[in-house]
Amino acid sequence: MGIDPKLLEILACPVCKTPVKLEENGEALFCTQCRRLYPIRDDIPVMLVEEARIKEDK
Repeated sequence: MGIDPKLLEILACPVCKTPVKLEENGEALFCTQCRRLYPIRDDIPVMLVEEARIKEDK
């Protein structure tokens, strides 16, 4: 099913208020400013800071 594109347009990181982007694998939303990854569970973004993890550089 996936996340509605209109929802993606309004979602922002709760920490720095930067718009988030859908990760290629579709399993998380990524904040480019603070590098947090917010998980997506059952097509629902979990925008809780406690649930986020910092994306490692590769």
